[in-house]
Amino acid sequence: MSKNSFHILVVDDDDRIRELVKQYLEENNFLVSTAIDAFDAKKKIDIIKFDILVLDIMMPGKSGLSLTEEIKKINSTPVILLTAKGEATDRIKGLEIGADDYLGKPFEPKELLLRIKNILNKTKKAILANEIYIGNALINLKKLHIKINNKIIKINPQEKKVLEKMLEVPGKIFSRDDIGKIINISKERTIDVMITRLRQKIESNPKNPKYLQTVRGSGYVLWIE
Repeated sequence: MSKNSFHILVVDDDDRIRELVKQYLEENNFLVSTAIDAFDAKKKIDIIKFDILVLDIMMPGKSGLSLTEEIKKINSTPVILLTAKGEATDRIKGLEIGADDYLGKPFEPKELLLRIKNILNKTKKAILANEIYIGNALINLKKLHIKINNKIIKINPQEKKVLEKMLEVPGKIFSRDDIGKIINISKERTIDVMITRLRQKIESNPKNPKYLQTVRGSGYVLWIE
């Protein structure tokens, strides 16, 4: 099976647990990166957009709680905390500062997998059910419009389908073939024109796009903040 497009960061100073979780999630088709402590994790988070973070609470230097609090101030990436068995105080504190779930050690990798899938499904539904900002553009897929600079711009059903798929996995590169399958179009020129029109509706400066970008030789990618 090919890997799906979800990228998970596993942070734990225990080499055995870190590699075990990495191996299990990769066997279930996730893209997985690892970090040995909070400082290593922060460096990676600053340059890579992860879909979910799995953080051990008890780590030398900076705890998973401190890292969670820091992360939640700047973005909404879901966090699952790994807690020592019976440490109710840490679990409560984690939820108070924005952690999305927790799992007590020792744990079954399958339970972690199910919790990850549950959070990702909720995140996906929330994105598609509600309005979402891409830069200054407020996207409303239900109403088929984009609001930018106090103007309401209509989007058509094909544009909606493409936005839905790209919003599910921001940061994923979609080839022209991928986009063509979404909207049942095979002509590359038609796909390029549609992306150009979407870019004009989303971007403040379409000639220098910040969010809906071209990846030379590969396709297109959508970034959100």
